Amino acid sequence: MDLVTVDIGGTHARFALAQIAADGTIALGEPVTLNTDGHASFQTAWEAFREQAGGALPDSVAIAIAGPVGGEVIRFTNNPWTIHPALIPEKLGVARYTLVNDFAAVAHAVARAPRDQFLHLAGPDQPLPAKGMISVVGPGTGLGVAWLFNDGTGLTHVAATEGGHLDFAPLDALEDAILARLRKAHIRVSTERVVSGPAIVEIYHTLAAIEGRAVHELDDVAIWTAALSGTDSLAVAAMDRFCLSLGAVAGDIALAQGASGVVIAGGLGYRLRHLLPQSGFATRFCAKGRFAAMMAQIPVKLITHPQPGLFGAAAAFAAEHSR
Repeated sequence: MDLVTVDIGGTHARFALAQIAADGTIALGEPVTLNTDGHASFQTAWEAFREQAGGALPDSVAIAIAGPVGGEVIRFTNNPWTIHPALIPEKLGVARYTLVNDFAAVAHAVARAPRDQFLHLAGPDQPLPAKGMISVVGPGTGLGVAWLFNDGTGLTHVAATEGGHLDFAPLDALEDAILARLRKAHIRVSTERVVSGPAIVEIYHTLAAIEGRAVHELDDVAIWTAALSGTDSLAVAAMDRFCLSLGAVAGDIALAQGASGVVIAGGLGYRLRHLLPQSGFATRFCAKGRFAAMMAQIPVKLITHPQPGLFGAAAAFAAEHSR
């Protein structure tokens, strides 16, 4: 089966051709990335991709969307596009379609990706369990959280959640200071305020204030760049603190969801893939008091697939239309 798979975020829309074999194997073509602000609508972006693809596209499409997918009209938080699901066949010229939340798509990717596309982070170095709950946590522009449940009969159930908006729980004096800084701007401080790409700014400035340093106003991209290159020791310290917080939050979500496996996803998680195993991530993941021994038995992986949103949208299509 041939189809188009699409992953739409606030800044970019990624398109690719995909093939789903009879055994369920998914082959993804070379992705094409278009800027959402360069196209008036999803339909015009679709037409631009169709032109790049030679003028003809398969009659099936899977679309991952950064936001809720229910309702008669889908609106995006960070771009002006709207999608009317009922009009997709007419506007795009397709016979079948699947709409899925972008992080639910990542969970579908976790369910289908081969074992060699997972990097071990913590816990026993063994494959993810074939039965039970797996939590999927992804720091990026926000903090995505989803789960997938393998029921043991070969069926996988997936759901996106708003777990990134759980309350942030400090575990030491530095995190108390981060929380105090954030509370000046937000009455309620969620985990997403500390464990996401933009959150590095608040962590960086909190550490600077503790040391009495005067620092330049840098955006999150500049701080992450300096941290990953090692050119700014304060940025490196902020990144280390981020890894600790990510471990703590991933452990909290695993506890809440009853997970027997955890996968870290998202663009930022992928950028930190070489650092996380050597950081304090694993220690904080397990630091759950009387449940520490139980947490130490949960395998924690990082998915290394370069396009989990596109791959996962195709997997969601296969799951929906094979029933």
